[in-house]
Amino acid sequence: MAGGGPAPGERVIEGIAAAPGLALGPAWVYRPPDLTVPPPAGPVDPQAETARWEAARRQVRERLDRLAARAREQAGEDEAAIFAAHQLLVDDPELDGQVRQAIAGGSTAEAAVARATEDFARMLEQLDDEYLRGRAADIRDVGRQLLAALLGASLDLTPDEPSVIVAHDLAPSDTARWPREKVLGLVTEAGGATSHVAILARGAGVPAVAGAAGAMAAVRPGQPVVVDGTAGRVVLDPSPQRRQAVEQALAEQARRARTLAALRDLPAVTPDGRRVELAVNIGRPEDIAAAEPFGPEGVGLFRTEFLFLDRSEPPGEEEQWQAYVAAVRALGGRRLVLRTLDVGADKRLPFINWPEEMNPALGWRGARLGLERPDLLQAQLRAALRAAAEGPVSVMFPMVTTLEEVRRLRQAVQEAAASLEREGIAHGPVEVGIMIEVPAAALAARTLAGAVDFFSIGTNDLTQYTLAVDRTSRQVAGLYDPLHPAVLRLILEVGRAAEEAGIWAGVCGELGGEPLAAPFLLGAGMTELSMHARALPEVKQVIRAVRYADARLLAEELVTLPDGDAVRRRLRAFLAGVGVEPAH
Repeated sequence: MAGGGPAPGERVIEGIAAAPGLALGPAWVYRPPDLTVPPPAGPVDPQAETARWEAARRQVRERLDRLAARAREQAGEDEAAIFAAHQLLVDDPELDGQVRQAIAGGSTAEAAVARATEDFARMLEQLDDEYLRGRAADIRDVGRQLLAALLGASLDLTPDEPSVIVAHDLAPSDTARWPREKVLGLVTEAGGATSHVAILARGAGVPAVAGAAGAMAAVRPGQPVVVDGTAGRVVLDPSPQRRQAVEQALAEQARRARTLAALRDLPAVTPDGRRVELAVNIGRPEDIAAAEPFGPEGVGLFRTEFLFLDRSEPPGEEEQWQAYVAAVRALGGRRLVLRTLDVGADKRLPFINWPEEMNPALGWRGARLGLERPDLLQAQLRAALRAAAEGPVSVMFPMVTTLEEVRRLRQAVQEAAASLEREGIAHGPVEVGIMIEVPAAALAARTLAGAVDFFSIGTNDLTQYTLAVDRTSRQVAGLYDPLHPAVLRLILEVGRAAEEAGIWAGVCGELGGEPLAAPFLLGAGMTELSMHARALPEVKQVIRAVRYADARLLAEELVTLPDGDAVRRRLRAFLAGVGVEPAH
């Protein structure tokens, strides 16, 4: 395919594998518009400039709404959340204050925005925290959009035909605004595998290579380009032989996609009769319609935070009920697993008085917050119970560690139901479960299992806490491995505890959508896997090919291996033995 040494006439540019897959097409070289701030044409009217600033913020908010909707449709809720974070930056009171102060001092709105956003970005770049340093790029993206609104410049250049987009760097707002059918692949000189652009590309299924030094100088508009996002390689002017190989690989991808599509309406049942429910993770009710082409059997994670973000006060019970019941109705009898408010750490709401914490990832978040803010928890539980009058709803609580927390949370559900009963408001029963994200909860799973109806394993945080790795930190991100045997041992412990207690257990973290991990999760006793919609067909293919009895033996073997690489090798060999090869 795109591998091997260059043939005569070819040029190969090595980069970073940012999003897997192959692409072949003409290059479209993207150069952003010039947003140089002009000097003032005359005396500055602070009142008029302030009005222009406010109008620009409104315009950018509306643009971010459109970008979020497109990202949600093309990639998913995690990707759309990038633009929710950008909206918070547009409304940031510190940024607003700096711009207004500069305008009052005689600056134009453009000059004030340029200075404030750059100062803000540089300040973040000086911090020790890797996550906050990464937000500097978000600040500059938002500043660029604000400047374009003030200058009347268009940021909406789009290829005329399906193309490989080549750029020095791309902001999330660039990547999300292009129609998916116009983007064959992405090549950038800057960035890496953990950038927001890489996240958006992976979610949308667009091959991408980052860190391709010299690409802008080397590529001509319209030049044939091969993008190998799996190997991190770009080939300019591919030879006829390479083009043929890539075209054959793309045809094989298309054939594979047709094979997977044929599984849409078939159940995820192993050859020896074990049934696994394959569900989808969503962040808004409308995500269900976008997931339907992939055949979800329910929603295994409804992130409810979207109702609480970008506002100065919490949503009321009625607004929450409308969102939850819309999801229930869209599912038409399939189960909705609703996660209660999960904020804290990097998601902080302005209407909550947050404590100063040295390590907020281990602090006041998830169910810990809910138990201390019964006003928020009761409104959410009442809305969920009311939605359950129209279809199956399960409620799960995040960041739970102890049996006492579980008891208090179940009591909160009972109090919400009792209050609705007293008021004569229709409501239905709900399953009550907890997310297993904390190693202590996994180790105590046999104790906790008697107090809940189900477990749902959040493998992202479970991995982070088990391995003591902040996966947003470039220095230690290489240690983050959800297939580490220590993590797998905890998952196996949870699965076996659920089986003994007669409750169901599932996975809603990223590992649930990883086809390579599916045999282990099956063998560990998981009866539900929830994931990004695009992952459903391939995971279903694996489940339908693997005997449950064999998967149980495999799971017991994998936890004894020395490291994650050994686990991957064994899983690949196991899948090869049943005739399945994951795409990436």
